[in-house]
Amino acid sequence: MSPLDLAGYLIAGLMTAVALWRMPAALWGDEEDRRRRALWGCYAGFAAALWTKTRVVRTALNNSPVVDLAVLIKHYTATIAILAILGYIVAIYGTYPEGGPVPRHVRFARLVQRLAAKASAATLLLLTVLFFTVVDRSVPSDRFVSDHAGQWGATLYMTVFYLYLGAASAVCAYQWALATAHARLRHLRVGLGMMTAAMFIGVGYTVSRALFLWVSVAVEPSDGFATAFDKTTEAAQVLLFALFAVGASIPAFGTGWRRARLWRAQVALHPLWRELMAAFPDQPFAPPASLARELTRFDTPADLRVDRWAADIADAVEKLRHYAPEDLLRAAREAAGSAGPVADAYWIKAALAAKASGAPAGGAADFETRQAADQDGEVAWLVRVAEAYRSVPEESARRLLA
Repeated sequence: MSPLDLAGYLIAGLMTAVALWRMPAALWGDEEDRRRRALWGCYAGFAAALWTKTRVVRTALNNSPVVDLAVLIKHYTATIAILAILGYIVAIYGTYPEGGPVPRHVRFARLVQRLAAKASAATLLLLTVLFFTVVDRSVPSDRFVSDHAGQWGATLYMTVFYLYLGAASAVCAYQWALATAHARLRHLRVGLGMMTAAMFIGVGYTVSRALFLWVSVAVEPSDGFATAFDKTTEAAQVLLFALFAVGASIPAFGTGWRRARLWRAQVALHPLWRELMAAFPDQPFAPPASLARELTRFDTPADLRVDRWAADIADAVEKLRHYAPEDLLRAAREAAGSAGPVADAYWIKAALAAKASGAPAGGAADFETRQAADQDGEVAWLVRVAEAYRSVPEESARRLLA
C-alpha cells in the first residue's frame, strides 16, 4: 500500500469519526440549530466521498457492472456536502430582526445558498447525463483524471464538477477569511483560519486539475506525468480535508475542554461541599449524595451545579465563623506557612471540628474571603482550597483549636 493510499484511509476514517461524533447533536438537538445539522451533513457527505476514493472501495465500485461507479458516487456525495457547507456558512451568522439591517457579507452568503440549491440539482443532473453518454467507460479506471487525460468527454464531465466545486470553495474561503479576521476567541480564530486555508487549497486543486484536463486535450501528456500530477493533487486534497476536519472541530474541542474543567471542579469540590452540607443540613436544596450520584444528575447542567456548590461553600464558611475561635485564622496561617488556600483549608477543617465538638454559636471570627474577578476565578480558588482540604490531617486541625 502506497503512502497516499494509506493517507486516504486515515483521512476517510478521521472524517467518519467526526461525523459520528457530531451525529447525536445534529439528529436529536434543537430543531432550530441549523448550524450543527449543516456541519454534520458536510462531514457525512465528505466522509462518504472520501471512502469512495480509497483503493479497496474504488476498485470494487469501478469494476462493478456500472463501470467507474466510484467517480459518480464520489461526485454525488461531494456535491451534497458542498451544499451543506454553504448552509453552514449562513447558519453561523445567526438570525437578524425582520426588516432590520443585514450586513452585506451575510446577504451575499444567503444569496449564494439560494443559488447553490438550484445549482446543485442542475450539477447532479448534468453530471449524470455526461457520465452515461460522453465519458469513455469502456475500461475501468483506477485514477479517473490521469486515466482519462486527453479525452474530451471526461474533460467536459470533470469541468462541470470542478466549476461547482471551485466556486463553492472560493465562496467559503472568502466568507471564512472575513470570519477569521473578526473572531475574538483564539480557538475560534485558529479553527476558522485552518478552514480558510483548506478552501484556498480547494480552489487551487480545482483550477489546476481543470487546466490539466483541457491542456491534455490539445497535448496528450505522458503516462508518467499524468500519474504524478494526479497523485500530487490528491495529496493536496488529503491536506485540505485534514485542515477542514480539524479546523471545524477546534471550537467543539474548546467546549469539550470547558466540560472537562467543570468535571474536574466537581470532583475536587465534592468532598468539601459534602462535609459542609452535612454540618449545615438545612442549607442545600437536596441532601448531598455520593460523587457518582451527583455527576449523573442530568437534570442539572454541570456549570450550574458547580456554581451552586461554590455558593453553598461560601455560605457555609460564613456560618462557620460563628463557631470558630477568634484567633483561628492566625493559627491556620501559621500552620500553613502563608495566607493561601492551605490556610483556608486548615481554618475550615478546624472550624468544622469546633462545631462538631459542640461549641456554641457566638460572634463572627475573622476570615478573609478572597475576592475573585468573576465566577470562574472564585471556583478556581475553591478548587485549590478543596484540594488542600483533603490533605489536612484531622488531628492537625484539632490541635489548632488548642
